[in-house]
Formats: sequence, structure tokens, C-alpha cells
Amino acid sequence: MLFHLLFPLSEQHILFNVFQYISFRAAGAMVTALLTAFVVGPRVIRWLQTRGWGQVVRAEGPSTHLKKAGTPTMGGLIILAATLIPTLLWARLDQPYVWIAAAVTAWMGAIGFMDDYLKIVRHESRGLIARYKLIWQFILGLALGGFLLWLPLSPYGPSQTMLPFFKDLSIVIAPVLFPLFVAVVVAGSANTVNLTDGLDGLATGLAAIAAITFGLFAYAIGRVDTSAYLGVFYLPGAGELSIFCAALAGAAIGFLWFNAPPAQVFMGDTGSLALGGAIGAVAVLLKSEFLLVIVGGVFVMEGVSVMIQTGWFRYTRKRTGTGRRVFRMAPLHHHFEKMGWPETRVVVRFWIVGIIFALVSLATLKVR
Repeated sequence: MLFHLLFPLSEQHILFNVFQYISFRAAGAMVTALLTAFVVGPRVIRWLQTRGWGQVVRAEGPSTHLKKAGTPTMGGLIILAATLIPTLLWARLDQPYVWIAAAVTAWMGAIGFMDDYLKIVRHESRGLIARYKLIWQFILGLALGGFLLWLPLSPYGPSQTMLPFFKDLSIVIAPVLFPLFVAVVVAGSANTVNLTDGLDGLATGLAAIAAITFGLFAYAIGRVDTSAYLGVFYLPGAGELSIFCAALAGAAIGFLWFNAPPAQVFMGDTGSLALGGAIGAVAVLLKSEFLLVIVGGVFVMEGVSVMIQTGWFRYTRKRTGTGRRVFRMAPLHHHFEKMGWPETRVVVRFWIVGIIFALVSLATLKVR
């Protein structure tokens, strides 16, 4: 919005010329997201507290989590406000990339809000039934994939995607399978972030790292000179996703102010599904779906740990009559808690691993 209002004034004063630069607007979006979170956060927390909408803690979880029962949840509303408002303020609104990323974030946030509402307000222990939650996520992914087939944003074709580490090698997905591929990416990203959201600040910090990383990729992919030098696709207009990613990172960091141990508020599915859906949508729009596995490496580890635990338990129960576990508890962060690691140690070490994955993903630009 600010670009459309203020950049035309550059003809009268050179000061307004800065609004044409993506780097300036991305910085503005991040700062605005932080300030929005700081302003909105206390109000949302008080609103949740007055209604008694607190976290329900699983009895089978680590005993140290029992004291968290009753902590306000559904704080993802803070993340949604601090992401969408700065994006609309600082991004160019004539670029479909921005609207698509914002729409996916809002949709996923709405699914998460419904799940939280049923669990916390209506006291339905299962919340939104898992298969219904997944159905709505897949509907979103299929709609996004179908839209990109109908109105391609990429000059390389809607279903061609890049491969990390390779400059001249890409994959073309059959158009009939492309919407399903997009649905798997977006839903997978959303649910792995959701699984990771089990410790104070864990998913929040990792989402900020992933958002900053994809913001750098968006900036490179959206510039004709940088993309040619690095050997990646050039996607006109994709640079505006840098502003969305900066707002997303700023929102996550701003929320971390209240979510750092001991947390004053939890994001709930409202926040975790919105963050994961946003990151997955950006990966799809940047033709970097396979890069998402590296950027979100910790999220992948968490999701895989649950699949291994569940699969092995069912297999051994069928073969021997007694289910066995690979990990002391899944997702993976609870395994380390059960080993005796303090919660803050698990969080910080997982952040460090997340930073390593982010650096590896950035290194793929030169390895190409």
C-alpha cells in the first residue's frame, strides 16, 4: 500500500524513491511486524486470559509440562495480525505472489483457529477431527495448484521446479499431478511445524529462521541479475515475497517475546498451521519445494520421528502383540526431554541445528 501511495511522490522529492527498493520495504515490514506483535500481543493475551482459554497438557507428556496447563493459547492470532498487516502495508499489491501467500496463511490460520476453538472453548478433546483438518488443508493445496496451472506465474511453466545443488537440472511434474504435489507440500509443511510446536519458543524460532532464509531466496530469484549469476530461476515479481517473508519472520520474533520460556502464551494450531502453511506456500511459489526439505530440516526430522515411532509401534504390536518404540517419546524434541535435557537446552540446540540447515540451503546457491 505504501509503495502505491508514496513512490509516485518521488517525482516531487527524491526521498520517496526508497520505496522502490525491496530491501528497504522488507526492513520496514519486519520492523512493523515486530511493533505490531508488541502492541497486539499483550491485548490478545489479556483477552485470552479473561475467557479462560488455556492450554490443555497431555498427562502422558513430560512431567515438567504439567505446570503449563492453563497458559493462554490461540496466540497465533498475534502472528496472523503481525504478518498480514505489515505485508499489506509494505508489499506491492499488484503482485499476485503477495496475495497468494497471504491467502494461504489466513486459510491455514482459520483451520487452526477452528481446531483450537473446539478443543479449548467447546472442550472437545480431539478438536477438529484429524481427517477433516487434513481434508481442508488438501483442498487449499489443490486449489493453489489448480490456480497456478490456470494462471501460471512462472515463465518456466507452472509445474517445473528447481532442484537444490543442480544448476541445469530441474523437474517437470505432470500437470495432472501438480495440484496433488502442491497439496502434499503445503499440508506437509503445516503439519510438521504443528508437530514441532511442543516447547516454549521452539517452532517460533525455527519458523523465523526458515522465513528469513526463504526471504533471501525470494530476493535472489526476483532479480534478473542475481538469479542469472546464481543459476536459479528468474521469477519476475517474486522479489515481493521477500517482504512477506520479512513480515513473517518479524511476526515470529515478536511472538517469541511472549513465547520465550516460560511462555506467557502459546500459538496453538492457529499459529503453527499458519506459519507452516505460509512457509510451504512460499516454497511452492519460488519453485523451491525440494529446498524446503533442507530449509525446514528440523521440521522434517520432527515429522519423520512421529512416522517412525507410529509405524514401528504398529508393526511390532502386530508381529509380537506388544508395541515397541524407537524413541522415548515423539516428536523428537520430547525424546530429548525424556533423556533429561532441560527444555531450554532442547530449544536452543534445535535452533542451532535449524541455523545449520539454513546455511546449508544458502550454500546450495554456490554449489550449483
